[in-house]
Amino acid sequence: MKTVVLKFGGTSVGSVDKIKKVCKIIAAYKKKKNKVLVISSAMSGVTNDLVNKSKLISNNFDKAEYDTLLSTGEQASCALIAGRLNHNGFSSRSWMSWQLPILTEGPHSNARISKVVVKQLQSYLKNGGIPIITGFQGINNKLRLTTIGRSGSDASAIMLAKFIKADECIIYTDVDGVYTTDPRQYKNAKKIRKIFYDEMLEMASLGSKVMQPTSVQDAKLNNIDVQVKSSFVNKSGTLITGSTKAFSDQIITGISSTKNDAKITIVGVKDRPGIAASIFKPMSQNLINVDMVIQNISLNGKETDLTFTIKSEDLKKTEKLIKQNKKISYKKLSFDKDVSKVSIIGVGMITTPGITYRMFQALALKNINILVISTSEIKISVLISSKNVKKAVAVLHKEFKLD
Repeated sequence: MKTVVLKFGGTSVGSVDKIKKVCKIIAAYKKKKNKVLVISSAMSGVTNDLVNKSKLISNNFDKAEYDTLLSTGEQASCALIAGRLNHNGFSSRSWMSWQLPILTEGPHSNARISKVVVKQLQSYLKNGGIPIITGFQGINNKLRLTTIGRSGSDASAIMLAKFIKADECIIYTDVDGVYTTDPRQYKNAKKIRKIFYDEMLEMASLGSKVMQPTSVQDAKLNNIDVQVKSSFVNKSGTLITGSTKAFSDQIITGISSTKNDAKITIVGVKDRPGIAASIFKPMSQNLINVDMVIQNISLNGKETDLTFTIKSEDLKKTEKLIKQNKKISYKKLSFDKDVSKVSIIGVGMITTPGITYRMFQALALKNINILVISTSEIKISVLISSKNVKKAVAVLHKEFKLD
């Protein structure tokens, strides 16, 4: 008898009718004699509504209470799923994260799951029950509820699969798999049948909304294969795996783009050891993620220019931190919010020469200027004007034969 973990996202449980459909999917796995565990997100829109309510209460809402507030969304959806399954003649009950418990480490709103105690679940599964477990949350060593970041139910499912030693982990969402690029932005995008962990991690980090980056990292670290499927159409999905079996020889697997980047340039910074650390330390302390970084060569040995990118929502905070920083001096500070990052991702580029040239040449032929470049073994990212994103994705999709 196989043990299967099923995770349903917010859009999958977004209404009573959708919850009824989800219960049919769960029932189909149970009728095939599987042991079935379910992780559910909150109904779509509920978490955002709770966030907005917290802002109406206070501009500095207590972090612990914020997590307690947001965790109520999953409690409601789990109870509704369990209630419907019981109505249909199955044995089912909801489990809150603290009832198992799901143990977490780290700060509120950005915790990581360290352990899932599965003794109760194993007993319940043995007796034929279907446990419905709240995603996105756990409890810390102070017995306070914590949340693990937006889209964190993916990580809940993967870590549950790890500790229960599941045979399958399936993420049900509103799309029928991972695509070469966002199909809503580019009609010729096609579904990827299999994708390596590292490729999926890059795509998730660089703008793809299908999976949370932390979740993909957890899957890779624990060697858990993950299927991404649609709750609404009965089609094959995408397998996220570390196995090299049955992979094509495609050089580039996918193309990602972002919408919320900002570029900051600090002109005339004193060129001395430790200056970059002095600039970025306050940002690290304020949980501001710095991405692409370029430091120009100092021609006179005294001054240099430093350019980097952050999320646009962190722009005001970053500007304030730089201006308040007494450890650095500079001549000019400039910002650009109308920029976006476009990235090509694929393990094939490790062994294939000429990929960088082909990317840059394709963009140049469409008169798309590159502002910043960042590379790793399996991706090349460029920062361009936001107005050119759709054009860039289309030309790169064609250049690397993904259409």
